[in-house]
Order: sequence, then structure tokens, then C-alpha cells
Amino acid sequence: MGEGLLALIGVGRRDTRASAGELARRILHLRIFADAEQRMNRSLLETGGTLGVVSQFTLFGDARQGRRPYFGEAMPAGQAAPLVEAVAEAARALGVAVVCGRFGASMDVELVNAGPVTLLLDTERQL
Repeated sequence: MGEGLLALIGVGRRDTRASAGELARRILHLRIFADAEQRMNRSLLETGGTLGVVSQFTLFGDARQGRRPYFGEAMPAGQAAPLVEAVAEAARALGVAVVCGRFGASMDVELVNAGPVTLLLDTERQL
């Protein structure tokens, strides 16, 4: 994939195609890449990097009670797959190169984290 962002996408029961588009827009406009002064001031749109999209239902794992995570807030796979693809489609529509993992597959994803940035974006939480 080269330089860019890796987005692990968890789809919740209340997510919609509109929230998938909003998530893509927010990801692409995050100012997290260094500018000439090494300040986080540039977006993926500005850098021309690639967006990696990987489904990750385990982001909805709730382990607050007991030792076995509860995944009841994750959207069922048959409904979630089109929404993960909608994130990728929305990013492509905004002009970004996108690579995708295979939905539901057990994959080995290798990441070189070239910076101190890992963020959680939640389309239900607004600023």
C-alpha cells in the first residue's frame, strides 16, 4: 500500500450508509501528517497517500463485564460488509487510492506505525 493510513473499521448496529460516507470524509481530512515544520498539519488528501480499509468487528468487543467480550453492538456481517465497502467507495470518490482487506477473513495485517498517532473516530460522537 505504501504511505498512507490504515483504517480498522468496526460497524455498529446503528451505522448507516450515510455514516460510512461521513467516516470516510473525516478520515481523509484528518490533519495528522507532518508539514515542512514537522507539525501535524496535512491530510491524506494533501499527501496523496493511500487509505487501507480493513473490517474489524472486534472494535465493538465490550469486556466491561467478565472475561469474555460481548459483541452484541456489532452489526451482523451480512449487513456490515456493504458499509465497510461504502467507506472505501466514499474515499475513492474523494480521489484517494484505496486498498481493502477481505471482509470476514482472518488476515495478517502488517503495519509500520511511522508516528505517534492512533485515533478512534466514532460517527455517533460529534465535536
